[in-house]
Amino acid sequence: MRIQLQGRTALVLGGTRGLGWGCARALAEAGARVIVNGRDAAHGQAAVADLPGGAFVAGDIGDEAGRAALIAGVDAIDAPDIIVTNAGGPPAAPFEETELAQWRQGYETNLIGPLEIVRHWLPRMRAQHFGRIVNITSFVVKELYPNMALSNSLRVGLTGAMGSLAREVAASGITVNGMLPGLMDTGALQRVFRDRSQRQGIPEDQVKAQMAQSVPMGRLGTADDFGPLCAFLASDLAAYITGQNICIDGGLTRSTI
Repeated sequence: MRIQLQGRTALVLGGTRGLGWGCARALAEAGARVIVNGRDAAHGQAAVADLPGGAFVAGDIGDEAGRAALIAGVDAIDAPDIIVTNAGGPPAAPFEETELAQWRQGYETNLIGPLEIVRHWLPRMRAQHFGRIVNITSFVVKELYPNMALSNSLRVGLTGAMGSLAREVAASGITVNGMLPGLMDTGALQRVFRDRSQRQGIPEDQVKAQMAQSVPMGRLGTADDFGPLCAFLASDLAAYITGQNICIDGGLTRSTI
């Protein structure tokens, strides 16, 4: 069985680093034309140099002007058949330390941004009777995590909205699924290492080791553990899978649903 995405165009938001980059690589290896998005133009251009046939479009999905620029830039290349939504996780902090400005920015970046990007290309997906929407969220959707009030709230909110969408568009050949990373050894988790290190007064390396030990597989995940599932969900092989949220977490999540 081989995943084949020849003739498809994929857009990966936040696709120049970490898990987004892992998805971009896997989609490209399966034959898709991949457009990656990010805020750092220099880094983005350098990244796509290693992505056969890849393209980069700058834009910040956390504000309305940035989303408009991103949409225009992508449309100038090709309309995507596959959209992978991804945004940097909100900062880790206890609820009492989370300020209103952080809630508002997180809402724009992690909820409104992905929804507006997807909504723009839905009519085309309906017209061609094919579309794949894959949302990178977090295992906290299934098992809430302490000191992550922003992430817990916003990830669950996006999952609810996308779950409704999955049922609304299923008959149009469009699938909508979520990928829920656990403790992955990427830049996003580095912020958590730093926060815990400062709060507990221990070195970041010790925090990292403790977190790895909390995973049943005994290690943190990587982008290489993550990307292949994205390519599968984007393919015809997953045409009957929709409205699902799949953990890639080494057994960390203990929820039964």
